Amino acid sequence: MPLEMMTTARPIRLLVITMLYEPDCVGIAAIASDMCNALAARGHHLTVYTTYPYYPEWRTKRNANVWKIEREVANNVQIHRHGLFIPHRPTRLLARILHELSFPLSLMRSLFRREQFDGVMVFCPLLGSVVFAVTRKLLRREPLWVNIQDLPAEAGLASGINKFRSLHRLIAFAQRSLFRRGEVWSSISPEMVDQLQPLRGKNNSLHLLPNWLVGPLQRHVRQMPSKVGRPPHRPPRLVYCGTIGNKQGLLTFCQKMKDFSQFDFRFEIFGDGSEAPDVRRWLEQEGDDRIRMGGLLPDDQFIRKIHDADWFVICEKQGAGSSFLPSKLIPCVSVGTPVLAISDRT
Repeated sequence: MPLEMMTTARPIRLLVITMLYEPDCVGIAAIASDMCNALAARGHHLTVYTTYPYYPEWRTKRNANVWKIEREVANNVQIHRHGLFIPHRPTRLLARILHELSFPLSLMRSLFRREQFDGVMVFCPLLGSVVFAVTRKLLRREPLWVNIQDLPAEAGLASGINKFRSLHRLIAFAQRSLFRRGEVWSSISPEMVDQLQPLRGKNNSLHLLPNWLVGPLQRHVRQMPSKVGRPPHRPPRLVYCGTIGNKQGLLTFCQKMKDFSQFDFRFEIFGDGSEAPDVRRWLEQEGDDRIRMGGLLPDDQFIRKIHDADWFVICEKQGAGSSFLPSKLIPCVSVGTPVLAISDRT
């Protein structure tokens, strides 16, 4: 699907496949939702295949029959929600495999609908969405755009969920084969584009498409006063906001921070995810008053906390790659808060 289709004067019918969508607000949910809302506002016809809200808490947030496809309309976007398996321990390999496979299997029911689209766009932080998108392409011959937010094979290995090299090679082969079915690829950073270059075939066009500051956050950023000339707090304030998963390694960061007993600081954590219970448990046991933890924040408080902090913390485990760029940097750069990044060179 040529990128020029998105700017054509003729309204297009676009199907977007994403595991996360509003009211979820972290990960790809914010980007996918903002993009669909903006395109619908410009007169395009948007349909979204997604699931029920569950992330990053890894629990269903809505009383709904997950065996039923629920249809709703929000901001002129047609949303079809499909159930999927939500594991209690998402850091376990078998549980994650079942989780990912359950989404394309659930989506297969939609193939009985005779809807036809000008193009299909699939968001890929996980491979399950791409499995369905490719299956649909084989049956319907619709142009396919793969937006690669993360490389699933590499992410599984880096996060420690997949510890088997042979399984990694199998997933990497499947990942490459599935991606190549898409005429258009896009990814979020130069480093990610460089990683994808060796994987693409001669019929795959690859584009740099960074994430952006979504509309609701833009409005709150504009309301913040300038930080120019503001002296740092004493003691300094650090803040972490977002997903607390295995890949972030936030618990290790907290343990290292505790070792600096001679330094006074205030470190606030706001988020949720598969590793959040472990971080909470450690904080309860250690009782370090310098480190405090809360849940996910609404947009206005999220921006306010980042604005008021002296440092915005971004941490990724070694080998996690560059998938967090530039999305995690955008809010703090927008309000002028310095970044304390713990990651690979990327």
